[in-house]
Amino acid sequence: MDLLDPILTHHIVNSLGWRSLRPLQEEAIGPLLSGQDAVLLAPTAGGKTEAAAFPLLTRAQRHGWKGTGILYVTPLKALLNNLHPRLETYAGWVGRTAELWHGDIASSRRRRILSQRPDLLLTTPESLEAMLVSANVDHRTFFSGVHSVVVDEVHAFAGDDRGWHLLAVLERLQKIVERPVQRVGLSATVGNPHELLDWLQGSGKGRRPGQVIAPGVALPQAEGMQSVASVSVPPGDIELDFVGSVANAATVIAALHRGEKRLVFCETRRTVEELGEQLRLRGVTTFLSHASLSTDERRRAEEAFAEARDCVIVSTSTLELGIDVGDLDRVIQLEAPATVASFLQRLGRTGRRPGTLRNCLFLALTDAGFLSAAALLLAWSRGWVEPVTAPPEPRHLIAQQLLALCLQEHRVGENLWQEWWGGLGPFGAGAETVVRHLVEQGYLERDGGTLFIGPEAERRFGHRHFMNLTASFTAPPEFTVLSGRTEIGRTDPDLLTEEVEGPRKLLLAGRSWLVTYIDWRRRRCFVEPVDEGGRAKWSGFGPDRVRSFTLARAAREVLLGTDPPVLLTRRGEAKLAEARESHLDVVHPAGTVISRRGDDDVRWWTWAGHRANATLAASLPSVVLCHRFVDDRFIRLRDDVTRESWHTAVADAGTGLTLPDVDIRAVRGLKFAEALPQRLAQATLAARLADEAGARAALAEPVRFVSFP
Repeated sequence: MDLLDPILTHHIVNSLGWRSLRPLQEEAIGPLLSGQDAVLLAPTAGGKTEAAAFPLLTRAQRHGWKGTGILYVTPLKALLNNLHPRLETYAGWVGRTAELWHGDIASSRRRRILSQRPDLLLTTPESLEAMLVSANVDHRTFFSGVHSVVVDEVHAFAGDDRGWHLLAVLERLQKIVERPVQRVGLSATVGNPHELLDWLQGSGKGRRPGQVIAPGVALPQAEGMQSVASVSVPPGDIELDFVGSVANAATVIAALHRGEKRLVFCETRRTVEELGEQLRLRGVTTFLSHASLSTDERRRAEEAFAEARDCVIVSTSTLELGIDVGDLDRVIQLEAPATVASFLQRLGRTGRRPGTLRNCLFLALTDAGFLSAAALLLAWSRGWVEPVTAPPEPRHLIAQQLLALCLQEHRVGENLWQEWWGGLGPFGAGAETVVRHLVEQGYLERDGGTLFIGPEAERRFGHRHFMNLTASFTAPPEFTVLSGRTEIGRTDPDLLTEEVEGPRKLLLAGRSWLVTYIDWRRRRCFVEPVDEGGRAKWSGFGPDRVRSFTLARAAREVLLGTDPPVLLTRRGEAKLAEARESHLDVVHPAGTVISRRGDDDVRWWTWAGHRANATLAASLPSVVLCHRFVDDRFIRLRDDVTRESWHTAVADAGTGLTLPDVDIRAVRGLKFAEALPQRLAQATLAARLADEAGARAALAEPVRFVSFP
């Protein structure tokens, strides 16, 4: 601690009561004080926020930074709200200030922030972008003092388009301040930390080599290896059960662990609502949290849950990240999360008190959910976690960034725009095609050697000061639900338009509501409470739920007889035996299986994951029945396939795989796709649906042909 500011050290010892720092916090001090980029890895609640904040505040003091010197970026507004009091306290110890800036912050508070720049600003990438393009923010003055950026939950950014958006915004910010800005990523779970650090460093322009800091975490020693950034958990703390329905899950949860504080994760908002209602019907004190509840509703639930004891909070992944909901006793998981990384985040919510262990009870609702849970637990038990990989070919975000830059600078030199991204991968020579299309379609205009916003961009994105241009993802349209003047949340418009018998009722916030009036023009729905009978539904694009190659192969191993090393209930044991019996003829330890059942049901059981199967289906057109009908386990083949035609098709595919087919309707889920030529938008999606490595692995295996009556 001797390297930290002495006032900080005094408060760490006397205000926090810490005798010493944790290993991560100690090891981060030197590199961060020297201005190095870094990725800090530790389990959930491992002290990562302090590991970044203490040395950066010390650096600000030591070098006399003026204005906003530190940006703290997270993927969720709720996480910012949760972190703000803590970081405000730490900054206050050394006479500095910390403020929040996101979409829910009042305009009066924003004006105060702009006139009295805080030393530390907590924000989201979308809010950073909005500040850069806003006519009300002098971004050159406001950001002139920035020296360091902390990216919390960095893995959550790196795995989707928000990560590309964040990197592009940071490159523009770095050009404004005319110096390299230190980048510090915080993560609890990641399988390829060194690659993640390289990604975080962006273009690398003017940067020194960074450092992965992960004391006590076994990092991969060779390319292609993955490791778990978490502490191993004794198998007895994880239990797998099969319950078969949401109502049965509610019965189990109500009966077990009474007197304890329980956090239940569900994979959809609809399941959250249905389980919340069922738990309340059984007399359980229940709170709900998901993205379609109002901010006030979520905050009330989280605060009440943090202060209560014998209660349950039911959530989607909104509570997976570092939001503090108090001292948990138990985590319960309905079905299986999509990734081992998500499971590790959720598991890390428990076992924080001395003498307690991390724990999780899986309650499977379906046969497929049970097998997915068993496969995930098998992969986790081997120390495997997904590598974080940025989505390939983000051409739609090139279009978005070019438009945003023209809003920011008003006019940009047609031969100079690439300088704003410092050579960041997607903005290389291939981006010229996107620029030409934007000009041809009127999104950009060209005059006197400069580019500026055109009429088509004004028409499509100009609403509310181009607010829709600052987010890199598409949110499906929803109606705001109001009880009197109180906002409850938002619902899918399908629930308001589909035919129903009798009164129209919604299920939201775990309660049933009678629809009394719909304001179609303003997309608002007015309701009043009723006892029961409400329905919940949300459509849209949602998170990626498909199994990877590794998890699909883990499922095959489970079916072949490998047990996940966790506790199985009697129902779980019976379901596992049933799953093995039903798949007996479609799994084989030495390769894949082609099964023929009757005259017209021919399937290739690859157990290779959805993306690999989509790639294989596109690459074997002569034998595949439908290129678009694939799942994690198998591909449907033509009923006239023979051994000879099969081997010919495989030999042809061996010369080069084909990217998956993309339905033109799927392009609607790619935000800013309308600013791309249609062929480029489809090519972007095709690259993201592919898994060539998994496809080649499946193709290389021997195939066993079996027939059934």
